[in-house]
Amino acid sequence: MATALVIIELLIVLSLIFIGTRIGGIGLGVFGMVGVFVLVYGFRLTPGTPPVDVMMIIVAVITAASALQASGGLDYLVGVAARFLRNHPDNITYFGPIICWLFCVVAGTAHTSYSLLPIISEVAQTNRIRPERPLSLSVIAASLGITCSPVSAATAALISQDLLGAKGIELGTVLMVCVPTAFLSILVAAFVENHVGKELEDDPEYRRRVAAGLIRPDEDRKGMDVTVERDRPAAKRSVLAFLFGVALVVVFGFFPGLRPEGVSMSQTIEMIMMSDAALILLVGKGKVGDAVNGNVFKAGMNAVVAIFGVAWMGNTFYMGNEKVLDAALSSMITSAPILFAVALFLLSIMLFSQAATVTTLYPVGIALGVNPLLLIAMFPACNGYFFLPNYPTEVAAIDFDRTGTTHVGRYVVNHSFQLPGFITTVVSIGLGVLVIQFL
Repeated sequence: MATALVIIELLIVLSLIFIGTRIGGIGLGVFGMVGVFVLVYGFRLTPGTPPVDVMMIIVAVITAASALQASGGLDYLVGVAARFLRNHPDNITYFGPIICWLFCVVAGTAHTSYSLLPIISEVAQTNRIRPERPLSLSVIAASLGITCSPVSAATAALISQDLLGAKGIELGTVLMVCVPTAFLSILVAAFVENHVGKELEDDPEYRRRVAAGLIRPDEDRKGMDVTVERDRPAAKRSVLAFLFGVALVVVFGFFPGLRPEGVSMSQTIEMIMMSDAALILLVGKGKVGDAVNGNVFKAGMNAVVAIFGVAWMGNTFYMGNEKVLDAALSSMITSAPILFAVALFLLSIMLFSQAATVTTLYPVGIALGVNPLLLIAMFPACNGYFFLPNYPTEVAAIDFDRTGTTHVGRYVVNHSFQLPGFITTVVSIGLGVLVIQFL
């Protein structure tokens, strides 16, 4: 009877996640909260612990990133990247994804890649390089940057006192494992991607579009001009101010002894990044109204609502059925801990959020006694939402590729992002398992 009840509750949880994901925006959060209500008032479970600390970190970081956008700092960074890519077109499959990854590592959100994707596409196209190769990997690298970022919501959730922070894991440990393994996995994927598909001029879809006059290669090559030459000192200052905040977070993460006694890393991130937003607006002459109306702020607030609802629902479900779930999962996870990475991957496909995946499933891994260092190595498994080609960055990459080489196949799951997604996930986790042997 008890097992049947747990299955019914699980089906309700999964159904609400599915509905929320399909609706999009704040749908995941609000339907997650419906789940909390149903579990508490319908099944009489004790409410779990809402991820307040994680939500506050997201608010602080997104406020700083939004201030940077309002001050023109993001546009300035895009201009710098554009000049670099145009000067190194032959290596666009390597440099494009790496720059997207770096942007997301610094900013803590994959949404910064939107400005880079059209540049990567045009540089590739005008130099007769198949755009699918750098574009597909750039989208994956952007997501991978989130699990390497010292200021992302997912990393904040991971090192919070509710999760690995309570096990003595500091930000420095996460970065030492995730940053080098992600970088190497991108290089491996780029090498493979350079051999994917036909060369651009031999691609039938590209040739069809050229013949139809939809693409004019010679005119595109002459007309490609990104407005990056104008000097914007205020934008430069806002970038330096933002990087200063990120640097402080990294320093306090690597050297916890610098923090006053009793001050957690989560609280440190909140104080630094919210204060940094004030500095960015001051030196960058940004407007507060522009900050809250930008796409970075809106995406960040969607993430807060999503995590509030779905993570609280997941925690309520797990805590209310802890004994039954632990008994069912413990033997499987104990015999093959790497299976936890598979669970992370599958859940991330449904949740479309690394942070939501962390706050929902990592408490289970901790409760089952999985080695905290191994949980860090498996962190990139939270990037599995590339599996279905409906994430906004994937849709954007397909739209920006005017040659039609970045595509979704007849069977939906056979799309351009599948190969680089699986390569980076498997390679980064495998290297992470090796790295933690030395920690």
